Amino acid sequence: MRVFKSGKFGDFAEKEKISDKSLKSVAKDIEEGRIDADLGGGVIKQRLARPGGGKSGGYWLIICFKKAARTFFIYGFPKSER
Repeated sequence: MRVFKSGKFGDFAEKEKISDKSLKSVAKDIEEGRIDADLGGGVIKQRLARPGGGKSGGYWLIICFKKAARTFFIYGFPKSER
């Protein structure tokens, strides 16, 4: 499976110090069926724990996903903001 980041998401991940290793872990979870919210049409809303914290104070990630093919990280935001 290939994993991609949009430019805006890449900026967000860098600012929030989200590692590529964490994103690959999220992609693996989705591939294995551990999905927080399936929005339909291959669009997923997934939680990610803040480094050094839990999921409740973490982030929401919007992801476009095609099983066994590719994962696109499109948008991310802190759970406390929205």
